[in-house]
Amino acid sequence: MANMSVNIAGVAFKNPVIAASGCFGFGLEYEDFYPVETFGGVSLKGMTLDERLGNPPPRIAESKCGILNSVGLQNPGVQAFIAEELPKLRGRDVVKIANVAGSTVEDYCEAVERLCQTEIDIIELNISCPNVKKGGAAFGVSCESASGITKAVRKVCTKPLMVKLSPNVTDIASIAQAVENEGADAVSLINTLLGMRIDIRTRRPILKNNVGGMSGGGVFPLAVRMVWQVKNAVKIPVVGLGGIQTADDAIEMMLAGASAIQIGTVMMEDPMAPVKIVQGMQEYLTKYHINDINEIVGQVQPW
Repeated sequence: MANMSVNIAGVAFKNPVIAASGCFGFGLEYEDFYPVETFGGVSLKGMTLDERLGNPPPRIAESKCGILNSVGLQNPGVQAFIAEELPKLRGRDVVKIANVAGSTVEDYCEAVERLCQTEIDIIELNISCPNVKKGGAAFGVSCESASGITKAVRKVCTKPLMVKLSPNVTDIASIAQAVENEGADAVSLINTLLGMRIDIRTRRPILKNNVGGMSGGGVFPLAVRMVWQVKNAVKIPVVGLGGIQTADDAIEMMLAGASAIQIGTVMMEDPMAPVKIVQGMQEYLTKYHINDINEIVGQVQPW
């Protein structure tokens, strides 16, 4: 059997497949299908300092090649997570990644400080959130704002810090460099792309929020391109996500430069996808006589 273990920012994963935030709850919701240990890691439901009820429905809309969502980061808040959800993961052989969101720099920092006092292994900083003190523009849309939030959080974060990048930008590689310069230990990308659907009968947007984040197979080529660009711009590890549906997709993403991958939307169509992807990746390594999955990272050969 080929080695499937990878290392991200000093944290060892038994395999490179991670459940993406927002698609796997707090880690145990799929236990009727398979144990959480199927994954190398789990990026937990996005958390904010205080409880959030999320956006009003309808907040999910199907599309031909994926889904749009505007759930609005519904979550019980960091303290409730620490008290009620995290204990259920104790003793489970899976890397625990806390995905943190916020509306202000202060909210991010306080949430991260509290989580760093727990057994969480990695902090994943969601910088696609609007900064309410700066007119509502997302933290991740410019080098200045992305580096600013990373710098502030780095000062209080005692765990490895991974920054999740937004694709809704003109130059994602420059933003990756900006967060690397301020102490990010890794980056994950891509977050969802902003999209919209309209009901032609009512002439209203299908989502009550009008717009939402697109995920699923339709975004995969864009994600591969951005992962490749970022891998060639930074020295820190890159975790690739966005539209991965099969083991072949996962291998392709790693060839583009991802040291590990995250999967999410595909599980809503096929709950058994993670099992198939892990098995399929192992079969690929065997077929091509590759002894270590790390050997394929970034090995695409451009023309």
